[in-house]
Amino acid sequence: MMKHTISVIVENKFGVLARIAGLFSARGYNISSLAVSETNDPNVSCMTIVVEAEDEKILEQIKKQLNRLIDVLTVTDFTKKDHVERELILIKLDCPAKNKAKLENALDKCGAKLVRRQADIATVEFTGEQAKIKGLLEELGQFKIKELVRTGKIAIA
Repeated sequence: MMKHTISVIVENKFGVLARIAGLFSARGYNISSLAVSETNDPNVSCMTIVVEAEDEKILEQIKKQLNRLIDVLTVTDFTKKDHVERELILIKLDCPAKNKAKLENALDKCGAKLVRRQADIATVEFTGEQAKIKGLLEELGQFKIKELVRTGKIAIA
């Protein structure tokens, strides 16, 4: 199965997200990542959708149907195009003061930042490609992860 990263530029209106998600679910595709935000124009939003597709023909149909929706301005499949993609992850770790140097070493190794420290809890931030996020999580495996949140993938040509 191949992962497809699709960017959909839409008019920033009520119900657009539900209609777009409905096109994927009606064809039996699960959206594995979804990020939506305004662009530099507050009337326009960018949706970055990641789906796994076996059948390229069905995915092409979905993209054609997306293009027909009245609120959709453009649809771009980044899968085979040159692009930059990133995710953001925030992690709360159990990290007593005695392990502070070990944590800082792990973060330096991966390029992550310590954004808050309260008592024995450290909050870490990292932005990168999925493979680098996976590497960071492996590096931080020596600490107890209390909570983890991450954005969906975003991409730009």
